[in-house]
Amino acid sequence: MSRDPRFDILFEPLGIGPVTAPNRFYQVPHCSGMGYQHPATLAAMREVKAEGGWGVVNTEYCSIHPSSDDLPAPFASLWDDDDVRNMAATTEAVHRHGALAGVELWHGGLRSSNHHSRETAIGPWSAPAAESPWQCMRMDRCDVDRFRHWHMQAALRACTAGFDIVYAYAAHTYLLAQFLDPASNPRTDDYGGVLANRSRLLREVLEDMREAIGSRCAIAVRIEVRHQDGGGREERDALLESISALVDLFDVTVPDYAQEMGSSRFVKEASLQSHVRHVRELTGKPVVSVGRFTSPETMLSQVRNGVVDFIGAARPSIADPFLPNKIRDGRPEDIRECIGCNICYAQDGLGVPIRCTQNPTMGEEWRRGWHPEHVPAVAAPEPVLIVGAGPAGLEAAVTLGRRGFPVLLAESSRDLGGRVNREAKLPGLAEWARVRDWRVQQLRSLPKVEVFRKSPMSAEDVRETGIRHVVVATGSGWRADGRGRSFPGGVASYRDSRTLTPDRILDGERPAGKTIVFDDDHYYIASAIAELLAREGIETMYVTAAGVVSEWSKYTAEQARVHARLLESGVEVVVSTLVSELGPDSAQLQCVYSGARRLVPCAGFVPVTSREPEDALWQELQNLELDTLVRVGDCKAPGLIAHAVYDGHRFAREFSLASNSIRPRRERPRIDFGLSRI
Repeated sequence: MSRDPRFDILFEPLGIGPVTAPNRFYQVPHCSGMGYQHPATLAAMREVKAEGGWGVVNTEYCSIHPSSDDLPAPFASLWDDDDVRNMAATTEAVHRHGALAGVELWHGGLRSSNHHSRETAIGPWSAPAAESPWQCMRMDRCDVDRFRHWHMQAALRACTAGFDIVYAYAAHTYLLAQFLDPASNPRTDDYGGVLANRSRLLREVLEDMREAIGSRCAIAVRIEVRHQDGGGREERDALLESISALVDLFDVTVPDYAQEMGSSRFVKEASLQSHVRHVRELTGKPVVSVGRFTSPETMLSQVRNGVVDFIGAARPSIADPFLPNKIRDGRPEDIRECIGCNICYAQDGLGVPIRCTQNPTMGEEWRRGWHPEHVPAVAAPEPVLIVGAGPAGLEAAVTLGRRGFPVLLAESSRDLGGRVNREAKLPGLAEWARVRDWRVQQLRSLPKVEVFRKSPMSAEDVRETGIRHVVVATGSGWRADGRGRSFPGGVASYRDSRTLTPDRILDGERPAGKTIVFDDDHYYIASAIAELLAREGIETMYVTAAGVVSEWSKYTAEQARVHARLLESGVEVVVSTLVSELGPDSAQLQCVYSGARRLVPCAGFVPVTSREPEDALWQELQNLELDTLVRVGDCKAPGLIAHAVYDGHRFAREFSLASNSIRPRRERPRIDFGLSRI
């Protein structure tokens, strides 16, 4: 199928200084959770992006010196020749598919605590280092000169490693940005005060790069269009214009990282457009910016309207590494659209390779040898019955169908999607329905997959099908008895007519008056339900044992917005507190630290504590002596939607394969010298 010629402009080659990108699809630098510790994992992941049609593929932030150490957060590095060899694996992998490789040279300045390297942190002034109880060193002129030398040496190493685009990183409150911003640079010497002085270090770094590598590599700068406080537009415009002669590409963003990296619950597609559209005309140089672009039409409008020259993407390239090729080939319906849940970002914050709700192969390209578009075929496929069409069951059906297995997918309700159908109704989570929609769309193109709606299955029903391979994907249900982190044995008084589980709320039931939502889960369900009820005019109190609202959402870069949204919605927020008992017309709240108790009115109660796997069918089928009987997703171990999709995919991809062909690889250091040297 040929593409709509309107999109031809997205596939035009475009020059960036001395190099030429094959198209306008630009995977911007983004964290990977892999860094220098997993070079093979990193190279394989970036290669799949290049294979999928991204014309430029960048690294994550890449440290130039041990004084820029972000552990436990993983980062790339170009400290020495060993790093050059490892990073060359990425450039070679990217180049194999005709794409350009870029590297984002990074120094954290006072945002680096240097836990591992134990180097003294540096900055424009002596300030607290990151979130640690110690401070950085105020840089003197010799320190500035040393920094310039480190940066230039890293740029030379980048060129040696084969990178085509080399960044100066002057955004996101890292060292160069610390010098640029008046709030973080109180210096009174040649590197502080007026804009010309605050920007001196950036200009010197760009001049050094231009002289050292400018004839071979494109020079890019990642920079914000305003100061950290949201002001300074005129100063920033003057800065961008003044450095334009030194820069081949501007990668522009805003200082509010919660907007740039915002989850779809709060930030929608193309949110930076109004902030960055002037940069292209101002500088006369190619511009790239992000906006969690998932719609080809939006991408096209960004270029046609002169907002950007390149379509910048991080999360969309994670959700679908083959997005460009699908547009190129006229298959937009096959694009796995990013849902904006930020599970990718969360994994990096947890110090592990990134994962993706939509794309279960992300981070598994090297470890398991998984490819997002290819699955192993099977020579003599036998039919498989899948019971349950939630995220795990749908993913298993799609993957088995792509492998050539005949599949019967039985769903007890009318609608496919399981928990996704409910959760996508919560405020701000409509885009999460894409998990269901993409898989349902894929099923339509798989003739060997039959879908049976409104088909509840008993053990006898399964036996009568005669199918010997059965997958149970029947999900889970929220518990009403309070069992969870705070109360492993449950709370007897929770068994009350006022108690409504999240499932019942999402199915349309409502409490009769003032409602307490107790969050012992610490992610999104409780806060979203509290917001939903408050929006409907129900007086709502949100109570959590954690010290902040939706504690785990700090990993998805939305915790502050969640808390603010509850306050804006009129929800009363109570933290570090348990709901220890329900009494007549009241609830007893108990401080997690002092044990102090108080009673508050309570006409409705929603405990968000833990879920019960709905595995009764799996238990009943134990006696059928089937050739295959497995549980996948929440009915095995309730988790995130990402866990369910991954579990369904893993079973379907590995089913019927020899065990020695599915053993994951481990990437780890190996001792290559004698023990006497240790």
